[in-house]
Amino acid sequence: MASVFTLIMEGKIPGNFVWKDDKAIAILTIQPIRQGHVLVIPREEIDHWNDLPLDLAAHLMQVSHKIANALKVAYPAKRVGLMIAGLEVPHTHLHIVPVDHMGDLSFDHAKNADGDVLKQTAEKIRATLQAQGHQEAHV
Repeated sequence: MASVFTLIMEGKIPGNFVWKDDKAIAILTIQPIRQGHVLVIPREEIDHWNDLPLDLAAHLMQVSHKIANALKVAYPAKRVGLMIAGLEVPHTHLHIVPVDHMGDLSFDHAKNADGDVLKQTAEKIRATLQAQGHQEAHV
């Protein structure tokens, strides 16, 4: 059975995309910890991140790096955190989150986001990525 992320990639479930390339996508989570919380996801359904082929793992990190740099501009914070938890969906995904302190990385802060806010957030991140020269943000 396809994961929820695959269904989003296939357009069967809506998603707020900020990045698309031939190996990965990046979308906003519907339950963000903080505004600007992005998920970087391989197109291939691989449950455990440590089962990723190393070239795909490196690509996900490169995409995460570019998105983190955009988040620094769009949602300034002391740091941009990266987590790989993977318990809620059996499809590898990296959480990229603007943070000001360690508590900002707690999933206890996750809550359902308003759809309009998600759309505005995605537009802001895409515009920042585009301004930084990333064509993959033209989704």
